Parts: sequence; structure tokens; C-alpha cells
Amino acid sequence: MARNTRRFVCQSCGAIASKWSGRCDACGEWNTITEEAGEVSGVGAGPGAAIPRGRRIDLVGLKGDSPELPRMTAGIDEFDRATGGGLVPGSAILVGGDPGIGKSTLLLQALAAIARKGEPVVYISGEEAVAQVRLRARRMGLDDSGVLLAAETNLADILATLESGPPPTAVVIDSIQTVWSPAIEAAPGTVSQVRATAQGLIRFAKARGVCVILVGHVTKDGQIAGPRVVEHMVDTVLYFEGERGHQFRILRAVKNRFGPTDEIGVFEMTGAGLAEVSNPSRLFLGDRGTDTPGSAVFAGIEGTRPLLVEIQALVAATTLGTPRRAVVGWDQSRLAMVLAVLDAHCGLAFGGHDVYLNVAGGLKIREPAADLAVAAALVSSLCGVALPGGTVYFGEASLSGSLRSVSQTEARLKEAAKLGFTGAVIASAGSAAAPERGGPMTVDHVDNLAGLVARIAASGSGRTRRSGS
Repeated sequence: MARNTRRFVCQSCGAIASKWSGRCDACGEWNTITEEAGEVSGVGAGPGAAIPRGRRIDLVGLKGDSPELPRMTAGIDEFDRATGGGLVPGSAILVGGDPGIGKSTLLLQALAAIARKGEPVVYISGEEAVAQVRLRARRMGLDDSGVLLAAETNLADILATLESGPPPTAVVIDSIQTVWSPAIEAAPGTVSQVRATAQGLIRFAKARGVCVILVGHVTKDGQIAGPRVVEHMVDTVLYFEGERGHQFRILRAVKNRFGPTDEIGVFEMTGAGLAEVSNPSRLFLGDRGTDTPGSAVFAGIEGTRPLLVEIQALVAATTLGTPRRAVVGWDQSRLAMVLAVLDAHCGLAFGGHDVYLNVAGGLKIREPAADLAVAAALVSSLCGVALPGGTVYFGEASLSGSLRSVSQTEARLKEAAKLGFTGAVIASAGSAAAPERGGPMTVDHVDNLAGLVARIAASGSGRTRRSGS
């Protein structure tokens, strides 16, 4: 006779254990293992159960004509850019971000823009009541857009409602951690519930050609909570980033089966909702001080968009036995590598100094091309020499102290010239892609970080330096 078994599942990583323990052996988290209902076992189930005979499927070759993927644009350029050009029917999108960052606001604005085009859209909230969502929509001027609204967490009721009439164009589920399935004996938000409810919604999206957008909570490490298998099941994973103290928000695509990854959309939080930022480079450089030591402008690439951002560094003498290393917006291990290279190959001693590094505007940089700009900011702060205000920096540093060229050099230089910059310092290996030029943009090449240090020291001769440097 078939019976239900019990199993112990880690709520952090989804690992299954044979018995309860205080610490998960797979991810190392404490107090995350809970008991849940397992698979049905016994006669007619389990490994010994007979597999039903399937039907034959048709096999086709790689060569052939396939129709173009239709897309529904929201009319919000930054949102459409991050999604790869618009919403694809039958796709599943997972949106994650910190609490209060603006996920619900952004998706409500996107649905309202689609609804104003005459398309049916549905917003289902599992965290807020209908009155709360209506209040937000009224504040942003979206209450007349025609978005259909409901507050429900039962997966069976949600699917029955969506399948009862004509399929909508897009559905937002806010959030997937609050939805539960009556077929699973577990609390909402557990690994079993998140996996089952996400699979049911994705199956509905593929069968009816509806774009389903799932909102996901994030952990303290910034990763989407729940099993990682959900990120593999969906077609697109978007992260909504930003610092609570800044008004800027970044919508970043880390996975997209229908478009480029690492594409970003930039927004500004206002009293009437999220406003698009058409020129983020000018926004991030708006309050930059050009005569301050420790400030360097990095010309980066986010997806297909060139983006200029200010990197700020502060190097100060420390009284601690272990110097402090604080980083905001960049990889801390990457900073440790750059400091080690400057110490070993350039003769700069950072061992007796605290180092603080900040990427202005709340942007998070993941590109190794920022090594040269970070090194320039660190050397400038240590020596007390301000860098030239009209110069940008980009290049990747190696452990030997040499510099490597990076891709899309021309796009970076064009963006810098458009914003009024007159010079650039890049790796010498990139000279073939960006030759020396006169006129509005002058490109200087450096072979290694030692050459960069010598250039900064030479530019500081005759200037006022910080006392004691």
C-alpha cells in the first residue's frame, strides 16, 4: 500500500538529509533543516514503479526556418532593455531584490503601460491587500490603466482563475514565497512549496502562452531565496539593485534565454514611482569633484551599454594591527589583488593604511576592466595627487603588474567623448583597437601599473600635495 514518507530538507540550499541536524552539511547554514512530507512510496510508487509507455516525438534538424519570437514592449525603455527587447509570450521571469527596493512599484508600472495598449494583464499580490495596491496605484496615477488585481496565495485558486477566461498577456505573482499548493504538506516559503508552485506557474505559462513574472525574496547575501532550481526553471532572472540611501535603482539581467545577459536598466526613485534615466553616465558623474585626490572615472560596459562611473578611494594611516579594507560596489577580493600587485611591483606600501573604496551612485561593478581605474584612485589618494579631471581609465591588471586590453574600447571612448572627456588612459595592448588620436580625445597607453604610478607622480610635480605624503 502506498504511503507518505518524511524527509528533512534544508530551506537554504534544498539539500535532503536522512535525519535532522542543526547544521546543513551541503551549505553550512545553521537551523535551516526542517521536516517535510516526502515522495509517495510503497506498491506502485518509488524506484520499482512501472514507467508508463510514452508517445513518439518528432525529431528535426538544426537547419530550418523558425518564426521570430514575438515580443510585447511595455513602453518603458529601461525595462524593455533589461528584458532583452520586451516580454516574450510563454516565458517565465524571476525578479529579485531587497525588501523595499521597488520591485512591486516597477512591475505595477510595467503592467499599467501594457494595459494602456489594450492588452489584458493581471497582478496577483500575496503580500498586500487589494486596498494597499490600489493606494499605491492611485499615488502613481495608474488607477485608470485597466490592470486586473487580486490578492490570493492558493496556487489552485490562482490557476483556476487564470484558466477560466481568455489568457492574459502578462501575469505578475508577488511574491512566489507566499504562494502555496494544497498538494504539498509544507508551510509557504519552504523549498518544497517554492519548487512546486513555481513549476505549476511555469507550466501554465508554457501551455497558454502567457508571460508570468515571479517576484522573489532575497537572502542576506543578496541571492534569491529558495532552491536554486527555480532560477534554472525560468527563462529570465532579473535583479533589482540599489542602495536604500540612493535614489538610483539598477535592473540587471543575469540570465536571459531571449536576449543578452548583464544588460541593465537605470531608474530613479521619485514620489510618483520609478522614473527612467536615459543618460546614466551623466547621472552618476553629476556631483563629481574634479580636483579631489582619490577620484577616478571608469569607462565600463554594462551589457551593451557604455557607462561612465566615478570610483572613489581613501587611503588613510591606521592605528590598528590589521588595516581595514572596506568596499562598496566592487569585489573585495579584487581589491586585495590590486593592493598586492601595487605593493609587490610598484613599491607602494599599503600595509600601514586603511583602504576605503566606493563606487559612486550605488552601482555594482563586476567588470575586471575597472582594475586600472581602481589602481589610479588608490595611488592618487595615497600620494595626495588629484587625477586630471577630463580623463577616463579602463584596463585589466594581471598578477605580474602588466595591463591587458579589454573589449569594446571604441564604445567606451565614444561615450567618454560624448560627455566632454578629453583624455583616456588604457592598456598598451589595446593600441591596435584605439590608436593615438588628436582633437577632442587623446588616448595614452601604459604597459603596467608601475608606468601608471610614474605617470601620476609626474603629474603631481608642481602641485600641492598632502602634508606628510
